Amino acid sequence: MTPGPDLQQLITTIKADAGSDDELRQLATAATTISELTSTGDAALGFFVDRARGAGKSWVEISAVLGVSKQAAHKRFADSWTTKPAFERYTPRTKAVVQAAADVARERNHDFIGTEHLLLAFFTQPEALATKVLLQHDITEDRVREAVDVVSPAGTPTDLPKTLDSENPPYTRRTAHVLQGAVGEAVTLGHNYVGTEHLLLAFYRDSAGLATKILLEQGLDETAAWTALRALLEEAAK
Repeated sequence: MTPGPDLQQLITTIKADAGSDDELRQLATAATTISELTSTGDAALGFFVDRARGAGKSWVEISAVLGVSKQAAHKRFADSWTTKPAFERYTPRTKAVVQAAADVARERNHDFIGTEHLLLAFFTQPEALATKVLLQHDITEDRVREAVDVVSPAGTPTDLPKTLDSENPPYTRRTAHVLQGAVGEAVTLGHNYVGTEHLLLAFYRDSAGLATKILLEQGLDETAAWTALRALLEEAAK
């Protein structure tokens, strides 16, 4: 296992970041650094818990690996599967994708917003990084729609309520998990925003999700998605 920084390395880093010999300045820097490390560590651990849950592992199995009780593990990590998504860090383009997912659901005469609607909504934002990755791998809107039609066909107009509740959108449990997981992906990567790239990566937290299955069937696994996204991010940074 790759060792993390030891105490002396951490102290040296904090002093360098503080840029001052003032004790209070160093203390403030230490508090910020430790808080960021804790947040990143929690996000990373949550990432792998999500993976285990998405693969069908029970809370009993997960708690045994973590060395805590089932109740403690569930209380700490179950929020990403149940909490209403928070969109404060979402970029305008990412918010547009989420809003478009509701339109996609409505067009398909569905009274829920599933991960398949979220995946189709990427194509409403052609300049989004996630959409560029999909198109680079020849995953077009038509191909995705055809795949969705097989497992989640459009309903009839009589099946659809007149409006979807905009105050409390009818996200499925898996969709809410992806939307929440995108925040975790951003934190893990050290980004202070949630872009479509984080949303795309969040699909892979749940291997049983419909969108994830479609992506894998179309030949885009997580490694390929991340490799393509990293290239786009590096190009943007230039």
